[in-house]
Amino acid sequence: MKEQMKAFVLEGSADAVKGAVTSFDTASLPDGEVTIQVAYSGINFKDAMISHGVGKMVREFPHIPGVDLSGQVVEDSSGRFQPGAKVLVTGYALGVGRLGGYAEYARVPADWVVPLPDGLSLEEAMALGTAGFTAMLSVLALERNGLRQEQGPVLVTGATGGVGSTAIGILARAGYQVAASSGKPEMKDYLTKLGAGEILSREDVVDQSSKVMLKEQWAGAIDTTGGGTLEYLLRTVKAGGGVALSGMVHGHAFSSTVYPFILRGVNLLGIDSVNCPMEPRLEAWARLAGDRKPAKLGDIARVIALEDLPGKLKEILDGGARGRYVLKLGG
Repeated sequence: MKEQMKAFVLEGSADAVKGAVTSFDTASLPDGEVTIQVAYSGINFKDAMISHGVGKMVREFPHIPGVDLSGQVVEDSSGRFQPGAKVLVTGYALGVGRLGGYAEYARVPADWVVPLPDGLSLEEAMALGTAGFTAMLSVLALERNGLRQEQGPVLVTGATGGVGSTAIGILARAGYQVAASSGKPEMKDYLTKLGAGEILSREDVVDQSSKVMLKEQWAGAIDTTGGGTLEYLLRTVKAGGGVALSGMVHGHAFSSTVYPFILRGVNLLGIDSVNCPMEPRLEAWARLAGDRKPAKLGDIARVIALEDLPGKLKEILDGGARGRYVLKLGG
């Protein structure tokens, strides 16, 4: 391992964060059993927030963001992984409470490491990344709640984002009817190509009337937005259906009544991809590598270089991105 590595490093304080591509001393990597030579990392909305000090999630500097990574093991003091083993890491404190994936090397606890499943390359693992993992957990939660293909369309909100785009691909691969809502009408062809059969505007999935219940339309929904969209979903999901919630792009607060829950048996399913236990984590990645791998994964993700990272993080924070950006760090 080199003494100096290239990395995207944040400096400053929680109130004033500034990031730049620079050299970083590998001796400053945190304690942990597994050292990984990073090949790829995903670029997520959470990374964009951290890199611009939104939410003050990081308070110790210098800091390297990047909440997911894939690469090869350099060394492992736990003995679980052999040097050269291909692995991936998502969630936990990676890129938030400890140095993350936007560097040529990372060091993490062995309990965080997932062996790269057969059927995925290191690049594909990060084309999916935290977003794809969250989308897969959402689909599995809906199916545990009873969702089946014959029950009707599944609505995906925030559809042009990483979670939304991947969720459409997963659902379409599994034979579901997919509806997608987005605030970007110019992305209709992109969403159709991924597998969405019906495209709705952002305004179509918000209802500001005082009605406590609306017409049943959706067998289930995957929501990355929260706010007024979640209020609409709870009032329009069919009896016994569920809403898998993983984001808050439109706001962290929402208002509801008890009626969707006690008259239609609707279930609100919270998705925590950060601290997901290892057993369901392995199941989700195995499905992503196998029967639920999106057929249009190449259309969802685009590979960028480290020097392009600052601009892409700003683009994502401003809501201008679609699909996934994948940061290439090694071979």
